Amino acid sequence: MQSYRYRSGDWSPGARLPKPLKDAKLALITSAGLHLPTQPPFDFKVRGGDFSFREIPQDVKVADLQMSHRSSAFDRNGALQDRNVVFPLDRLRELVKQRELGALNHRHFSFMGSITAPGRLVAISAPAVAEMLRRDSVDAVLLVPA
Repeated sequence: MQSYRYRSGDWSPGARLPKPLKDAKLALITSAGLHLPTQPPFDFKVRGGDFSFREIPQDVKVADLQMSHRSSAFDRNGALQDRNVVFPLDRLRELVKQRELGALNHRHFSFMGSITAPGRLVAISAPAVAEMLRRDSVDAVLLVPA
């Protein structure tokens, strides 16, 4: 990790949520490399990291999600016992029922973590997902890094 060239970004001024969470529509994004059993796993052979993403439907049974994370440094134990550790969709559903959160989007997204060459992720995948979220009228996104 000492030799890894981290990228920095200017996040200012940042985004402000224009409404209370109880009125907001939220989407979930994880970098745990989760996918449906019917979707292809993330490809470990892509040089610099698989920059693709998987669409996860709102009605998925979280325990059914499979994990194909490439990093040997990523401790999967907690996530393998309960996928909510890296994709807390069940907890968000509870917040909707408790009226603490307005609604969940009909789809969520999973990326591969440990992408050492993020150029294609930044130029291709992230803008594609951002556009889908805009079309879905999502107000906020919870990013769960893994």
